[in-house]
Amino acid sequence: MTTTSSRARRAGIAAFVGTTIEWYDFYVYATAAALVFGPLFFPSGDPLAETAAAFATFAVAFLVRPLGGIIFGHIGDKLGRRVSLVITLLLMGISTVLVGCLPTYETIGIVAPILLILLRAMQGLAVGGEWGGAVLMSVEHAPAGKKTFYGGFTQLGNPAGALLASGIFAIMSRFGDDFIMNGGWRIPFLLSIVLIAVGFWVRYRVEESPVFEQKVEGRKQSMPLAYALRVNWKPILLGIGVLPISTGGYYLATTFATAYATSEPISMSPQLILDAMTIASFIEFVVTLPVAWLGDKWGRKNVMYIGLVTSVLTFVPFMLVLPGKVEPVIFLLASLVRIAMSATYAPIAAILAQMFRPQARYTSIALSYGVGAAIWAGFSPWFATQLIAWTGSIWSVIAMFTGMAILAGICTWLAPQHSDEAPVTDSFTPRTDTTTARTA
Repeated sequence: MTTTSSRARRAGIAAFVGTTIEWYDFYVYATAAALVFGPLFFPSGDPLAETAAAFATFAVAFLVRPLGGIIFGHIGDKLGRRVSLVITLLLMGISTVLVGCLPTYETIGIVAPILLILLRAMQGLAVGGEWGGAVLMSVEHAPAGKKTFYGGFTQLGNPAGALLASGIFAIMSRFGDDFIMNGGWRIPFLLSIVLIAVGFWVRYRVEESPVFEQKVEGRKQSMPLAYALRVNWKPILLGIGVLPISTGGYYLATTFATAYATSEPISMSPQLILDAMTIASFIEFVVTLPVAWLGDKWGRKNVMYIGLVTSVLTFVPFMLVLPGKVEPVIFLLASLVRIAMSATYAPIAAILAQMFRPQARYTSIALSYGVGAAIWAGFSPWFATQLIAWTGSIWSVIAMFTGMAILAGICTWLAPQHSDEAPVTDSFTPRTDTTTARTA
């Protein structure tokens, strides 16, 4: 048991460090897209159009994430989770540093946004293979009855990465808008090279997943993608439906909210909203592991249901108070939304991982998460911006958010939960042990 617990802790820490770096890179781009990429790479004279164009490049990464899931899922199912994760970390780091080196539209014209889109696509490929592999490393190393908790280490990387990204932009905002627009925005991207070196060292030292090793010794799939589409297509579809709030809702409460608050007619100080998001990220970071622990005690699906309901109940007032610019209320509600959403995000690693049998599990979870993120997260900030333009009312965005929560609740209820100890078959029929039954 000591050996198992030790390996689980090392895998959990490695998953946390790696995903923190990956999400830092991802959120640095998201924050820059909300604040500076519009006028720097897509100048048009219309702030709303510039923001929409910047969010369109933000969506590019989500569109290629399924491809990243297929590529790195194949590597992870054939060669091992660790090999795939080391490659994704390096790919993300290289693309992020290169974004920080890009000339703007003023310097090289149309080539600038084209290069930006290509590098964003590279980020999408990396994240498409990263999350599923990190989840499996933490969950598959975890002992029975603690899979949601250890899966929470992977989820902990999201608020940690967001905290680093929003925090550094919040610090830079104190030097003024001119500093950020005239090159300061490059600093967070260039700092990624230091984080990547640390992450590579930590991740390379972790043992391979015991579930993968057992699968290799037993039955090995020559074509993981074909197996996933033939056997796992039902849970893949359900997994996509589980994700609207965990992915898309998160970006509505962060990236879209930042752009909405700083654009006309609200025109809030970027420093104010960035400070609020930084504090909210810190609070989410603090509560993520306790929420994941509750997933093992109360049932991971039950925690998910609580998160979906409370996310709607906190998102609505958060959007409605932004025009008033009452700082204490904005800070409070920004944090409450993130606490609520942590209950939809912390258990999602274990929920999705246990929806699939070990065979082709990496490919299956990466496809499910990649396609779901492309649909829900990739387009939610852009579509919300368009809804505001079409209707002139934030209530249209609130209605969209509520519908996403309802769909997520239904698909969570239908999602199967397998046990790693159950016999491996080609059947979709869920087989659940007593521990999984309690936590599902």
